[in-house]
Amino acid sequence: MSEPATLEISDHISEEEVIFPPGDILSDEPPLESNLQRDRIDLLIRILKLWWRERQNFYTSGNLTIYYSHNQKKSEYFRGPDFFVFLGTEKKDRKSWVVWQEDGKYPNLILEILSSSTTAVEKGLKKQVYQDTFRTPDYFGFHPVTMELQGFHLFDGKYQKIQVTTDGRLWSQQLELYLGVYEGKLRFFTTENQLILSSEELAEQERLRAEQAEERAQQAEQELARLREVLRTQGIDLEIFNDIRKLIEYTFKLRFSD
Repeated sequence: MSEPATLEISDHISEEEVIFPPGDILSDEPPLESNLQRDRIDLLIRILKLWWRERQNFYTSGNLTIYYSHNQKKSEYFRGPDFFVFLGTEKKDRKSWVVWQEDGKYPNLILEILSSSTTAVEKGLKKQVYQDTFRTPDYFGFHPVTMELQGFHLFDGKYQKIQVTTDGRLWSQQLELYLGVYEGKLRFFTTENQLILSSEELAEQERLRAEQAEERAQQAEQELARLREVLRTQGIDLEIFNDIRKLIEYTFKLRFSD
């Protein structure tokens, strides 16, 4: 979200006198405009990390400063995209992304959360920087109020608009995932158009599955009790019934053990 800054160096100062920033540079990003923006970014980061939990060759974050000065000066050129992904890099925590310390890598994907006060900049100046300087292959913009979602892919050095699918989603070549709106939030979808769940949603899914299994078990127990009573009233040997019950319980466990 930050704007680039410049630092003028007097002509009489030699290169040897210029002090370059240390390797561990803190992010210089201001707080986000709203909790809505922060929550949207945090959700995307958490879901992608969970989806790619076995991968060790990517880095994703948001509202974190990317320093990219050719002169290796922290105060010269920097940007703070709302959400970004680097591929082919070490998976580790960082306090900022310093291009000259990361083998010259720029983001493979950038997403900006739009608002009424930032839309012009996101679609104008920032888009130009991401196209011409960063040369970021995938660039997206999402407005969480109007639900507007636009995407661009770099082709021959220029951003070309990504065509929307019949489901209203956009394909990211870099992530090999779709981006689309689900229940008012920007989410990732697989190539089969399946929603990629968050850890909370996975936990809720597991809870519901356990509840359903418990309900089925209770229904089976009730049916067994009814059969036991029928057999008892008809004077049938309950030992046979117990054998049948064990067989049913074993079959039930095999069926729902997964």
